[in-house]
Amino acid sequence: MTSFIGWASIVVGVGFTLLGCLGLVRFPDLYNRMQAATKCVTLGTCGIMFGIFLLSGFNALGIKALVCAVFVLITVPVAAHALGRGALVFGVKLWKGTVKDQFTEDRGGESIVDTGAADKPEET
Repeated sequence: MTSFIGWASIVVGVGFTLLGCLGLVRFPDLYNRMQAATKCVTLGTCGIMFGIFLLSGFNALGIKALVCAVFVLITVPVAAHALGRGALVFGVKLWKGTVKDQFTEDRGGESIVDTGAADKPEET
């Protein structure tokens, strides 16, 4: 039974990782892509590592897999948050279909939603 659950966890983890890769290709802007990569890769990697732990048991490989899963679970979301916050502060534009820009409303500044105005030549 443990073997079946281990393999199922690995398969689900690989599925999440593949969905994250698909999100990197399909989503329109940096922030959506980071969300897809962060959530899917975190869940995928933790699922794979947990499956390895279940298959190998309480030996050196299993404990290392659990330690790696905990490390990924803690560091990847924090790193993605820092990168996203830095991109917002630096002024990377949001997708033009963005519904709400809470960051701009909170700081009371100019909207960073890409309206496509930069693509149009200026009239003189």
